[in-house]
Amino acid sequence: MSEIPNTEDTSTRSGKLMSWFDKRTGIKELTHEALDEPIPGGARLAYVFGSGLLYILLSQIITGIFLAMYYVASADHAHTTVAYITKAVTGGSFVRSLHSYGSSAMVVTLVVHLAQTYFWGAYKGRRELLWLSGLILFALVIGMAFTGYLLPWDQKAYFATAVGTNIAGEMPIIGDWLKRLMRGGTEMGTLTLSRFFVAHVFLIPAFIFTFVGTHVFLFRKAGSAGPIKADPIEPKMKTEQFYPKQVVYDIVFATILVGILGLLSYLSPAELGPKANPADTQFMPRPEWYYLPIFQWLKYWSGPNVVIGIVVIPAIIIGCLALLPFYDRKHQRKPWKRPIAIGSFLLVLGSLVFLGWQSGNDDARDTTTAKQLAKQAAETEAFIKAKFEPELAGSSLASQNIELADPLAAKGKKLFTDNSCDGCHGDNGTGTDAGPKLLGIGEKYNHDALLNLLKTPTQKMKDGNMDPVELPDDQMNALLAYLNSLK
Repeated sequence: MSEIPNTEDTSTRSGKLMSWFDKRTGIKELTHEALDEPIPGGARLAYVFGSGLLYILLSQIITGIFLAMYYVASADHAHTTVAYITKAVTGGSFVRSLHSYGSSAMVVTLVVHLAQTYFWGAYKGRRELLWLSGLILFALVIGMAFTGYLLPWDQKAYFATAVGTNIAGEMPIIGDWLKRLMRGGTEMGTLTLSRFFVAHVFLIPAFIFTFVGTHVFLFRKAGSAGPIKADPIEPKMKTEQFYPKQVVYDIVFATILVGILGLLSYLSPAELGPKANPADTQFMPRPEWYYLPIFQWLKYWSGPNVVIGIVVIPAIIIGCLALLPFYDRKHQRKPWKRPIAIGSFLLVLGSLVFLGWQSGNDDARDTTTAKQLAKQAAETEAFIKAKFEPELAGSSLASQNIELADPLAAKGKKLFTDNSCDGCHGDNGTGTDAGPKLLGIGEKYNHDALLNLLKTPTQKMKDGNMDPVELPDDQMNALLAYLNSLK
């Protein structure tokens, strides 16, 4: 008996499967709610910034997860793990650059979105809570940028964050407590890194997810405000569905963002400087570009007046911005008919741009500062170009192996520490800004040449404060054995 062919239509089976899935998830209703949003006045390219922010947030989450797979939040290993990602992991530098540039892109897009909402008067009507939730998201994004800045634990990150926490310490009453809370004590170290890491990866993202959901809910509740000529409460313009035209606009914008971030990450990878050295008193910290206006602003305030600069004036500006929908109740949205509101916004924005420019101009005009910043940039470039070096020489296991393999080298290690050689050359000769690394020095010089170098340093070594080593022969032999063991 021949088999009876299955004549059931494939589309029917797919329809049944979709129906089964929809009954259990409500996917059709969810899709309807997401894509059938009415837009007064129709779809526009001007509406892409909110969706663009969601894309950047998704990109930051994905790249952040990748980076967290390798990262160790401790003062001993944080810099090495970031260097490993940048120099040794396939595609690591590109992904890290995407994350770094994504942070700046989020700030830029958020400022543009905020400015557009302000200029178009889209905060009017029943959108007070929507406006407040947006401002809270802005503050959270700035917090993400601040906490993430320290994590590489290089010179720039360390000293810029030290300045930031010192600024927080200037606040009246709670300043000292806030500074200790952020640092995990009076000084910056592993506890500081741990707290910043937890805030950057868990705490602040949790608040961001919460307020993104709140913001979207309030936006859908109030509805789109539409173009500037529409009534903010009951727009009477002809509407158009979010899908498909606005979806296409959003996808195009996201594609452009992908291209720009990818191109920047490929052509100009994110930099990483030498490991943080708290003892370096010459380093001049400069924050990321979006913090430069604040950095410059604080130069104009000192002594008792610092409270006015870091608390009073910012509080007034933030308060006026937050309460804007509550006192600007008129339905007029056209910018040219709101000269005071628009003028105030442009004044603040222009002041920030000017302060940022002034900061760079001051650095360029001061010869000493310019030379130091150029030196720091050269050191960063040299570190990036140098081959990745693991921490094996500084590990406790390596030290134990030296002691087990060669007791004479173990004695030399003790002499190396007792004579404060590690103060310049680092633990186990890994090097610092004050002295070069000694790893592999035994392969570069033979016994007699190395002995002569220690007893009679070159002029370059003397310029670096290297004094002749004067030890008895047995101790000198032990020290040489230890130096030869540094592979």
